[in-house]
Amino acid sequence: MVQDVLKELKTSLHDALYLDLDDLGLETQGSEVISKFIGVQLKSAFQPILDSKRNEPLGYEALLRPAIGPEALTPQFAFDFADKQGRLVKLDRVARTLHTLNYLQLPESHRGLLFLNVHPKLLATVNAHGKVFERVLHNHSIPTRQVVIEIQENTVDIDKHLSEAVSNYRDRSYLVAIDGFGGKRSTLDRLWRLSPDYIKIDGSIIRDAESNPKVRKILSKLIEIVQELGAQAIVQGIETEAQQHIAIDAGANLLQGFHIGRPESAASRLTSEITHATKAAA
Repeated sequence: MVQDVLKELKTSLHDALYLDLDDLGLETQGSEVISKFIGVQLKSAFQPILDSKRNEPLGYEALLRPAIGPEALTPQFAFDFADKQGRLVKLDRVARTLHTLNYLQLPESHRGLLFLNVHPKLLATVNAHGKVFERVLHNHSIPTRQVVIEIQENTVDIDKHLSEAVSNYRDRSYLVAIDGFGGKRSTLDRLWRLSPDYIKIDGSIIRDAESNPKVRKILSKLIEIVQELGAQAIVQGIETEAQQHIAIDAGANLLQGFHIGRPESAASRLTSEITHATKAAA
């Protein structure tokens, strides 16, 4: 099935955009799509974002898992390496395609939203290589409104670039999430102008809140501010049951972190969801 998906996509991209899918180094490994690009093996991992009110995932954040042989690398290392070779745009294209194809391995009823990170240097390129990504989505009947473009707020120094990028994504009906709210460089004025759909609260806050009552009050206030902005707050970095209770008590419905669910491949993710559903029904 996965091989058939790759064949169909290869034909579609070649006919519509004259793009050779072989350039992306995509291949199948069991039920998983992987890539071998610039000498690095790339895989996808998906971490759930839990809607605690419904007790089911709102969606999944797709995370890149690079490696050279048995040695795991950080995504930052892979993107820095590609940048030095002048292949940053192509690596981003590989990552988006890889994540989308693996996301399709989840049953449609379990998918929810797909959260994708965007490298700060590529925020302005949605009108260019973004067309390739949209062709991948179109081929598999995934509307752009099912994709959340996740932007790390504190990595963009020029407000104009950030605002233009968000506007471009909105024009194409993507949802937008701002990551790292509550960090040292966060500004409310910037968030008011961007009006994102989701705001991820910096993981350091929930860690500090577990031992500091004052930070718990700050967390509650931050969530209130996010709601006043017309967005939904996602408390990330939740690693303990106590932190989960603190986040919910502070008014958060959307939760992410190792205690909620660790990043896993789509195949492992599916097994986890089936096991969870079986236990719940027992």
